[in-house]
Amino acid sequence: MIKYEKDFYGEIMEILLEEFYKTDIYLEKFHYRKVFIEEKSYQINGITQSGKTKLIKNYLLSLKKSSYLYIDCNDIRINIDVLNKNLPTFCKENKIDVLILDNYTDTIKFANVSQLIITSEIHYEIDFLETLTLYPLDYEEFLAYEHKYDSSALNHFFKLGGLPSMHKVNADERNIYIQKTLKYALDVMEFDILCFCAKMMSQKISPFSVYERLKNSRKVSKDKLYKSYENLVAKKYIHLLEKNNHPKAIKKLYLCDISLKTALTVDKHFGRLFENMIYLELLKSNRECYYDDGIDFYLPHAEEIILCMPFTDERALFKKIEQIEGFIFRYQIKKITMITMNREAKVSHPLSKIEMIPFDIWALGD
Repeated sequence: MIKYEKDFYGEIMEILLEEFYKTDIYLEKFHYRKVFIEEKSYQINGITQSGKTKLIKNYLLSLKKSSYLYIDCNDIRINIDVLNKNLPTFCKENKIDVLILDNYTDTIKFANVSQLIITSEIHYEIDFLETLTLYPLDYEEFLAYEHKYDSSALNHFFKLGGLPSMHKVNADERNIYIQKTLKYALDVMEFDILCFCAKMMSQKISPFSVYERLKNSRKVSKDKLYKSYENLVAKKYIHLLEKNNHPKAIKKLYLCDISLKTALTVDKHFGRLFENMIYLELLKSNRECYYDDGIDFYLPHAEEIILCMPFTDERALFKKIEQIEGFIFRYQIKKITMITMNREAKVSHPLSKIEMIPFDIWALGD
C-alpha cells in the first residue's frame, strides 16, 4: 500500500512537471529594466510585484522552448517532498539546461542543470548563485511605461509609484490592490508594522518605538515584533538610513515604494514622500549616503550634500545653507544639490558648488 501511494504521487508529479514543461511562456509586453539576466546562475531578490517573474520570462522567451523548465513554487499542487524526488530525473531525461524556480523556498532541492535561476523575497546564502536585487521601478525605468516625457510623467510617477503592475490597475482600485498584495505577501505582524511605518516615512524611528505604539492596539510580543521588523528590513520592504558617524543612533526609515504611503495611511505629507522618492533613487544607484542634523543626505565619496525641498526659492536656500554651514566647512563639502519640483538655479558659495535642480532632471542626469 505504501509503495502504491509512493508510485501514485510520483506519477502525479510527473504529469505536473510535464504540464510545466509544455506550457508556453506568455508575456504581454516587457519594459526596459536596468537589471538583466545573462547566461549565469542567479538568485533574484525583490519585494512582491517588483517584476522578478517578468524579468525571467523575458529571458526565457529568448531560449529554445525545450531547453528550460519554469516552475512557480507557489503552485498549491506541488508536493515538495515528491518534487524533490522527481525533479532531478525529469531534468535529466528531458535534457533541461535552464531550471527556473520562481518564488523559491529552501525546502526545494536543486537539480543538476547548466543554469539555475531562483527568485525570492528572502536572500539565501548560496555560493554558486550570483545575486540580482530587483527594486521597484526608478524614475528612468518608469518612463518606459509613459507615452510622453513631460511634467505629466512625473505627476503620474507620484500617483503610481514604482510597482510595474500598477500601470494596469484602475485608479479607483489601486489602494485596495496594494493592500491585498501586501497582505498576501506578508504575515499579519509584518503587515501591521508596515502600516505603521507608512505613517513614519522619512522620519527617525526605532523598533522600540514601533513596539510602544502597536502594543496599545494589540497584544504583541516584543521579540516577535523585533523579528518581524528585521524581516521587513531583510526583504527590503523598509530601508534604514544611518546617521553620519553615529551607527548606533536612531535610523531614518524609508518605504520600498512611495505608493505604499497612500495605500496604507491617510496621512498626507508631500515633503516626506518627496524625500523618500529621492532616497530610493540614491539606493538604486548604489551610492553610499547618510543623514545628519539638518542634512537629508550626505554622500561622503562625492563630498556632496543633497537637500530635499520640493517647493522653495533662493531665499529659503540661503537660509538653509546658513543653518548647515558648520557641516559644510567641517566635511569640506564640494557640492550642495537642492532637489526641487520645478525650480532651477545656481548659487555662488566660497567653498561649495550649489545648485537647485528639479527632480526629473536630477534623476535622469545620473
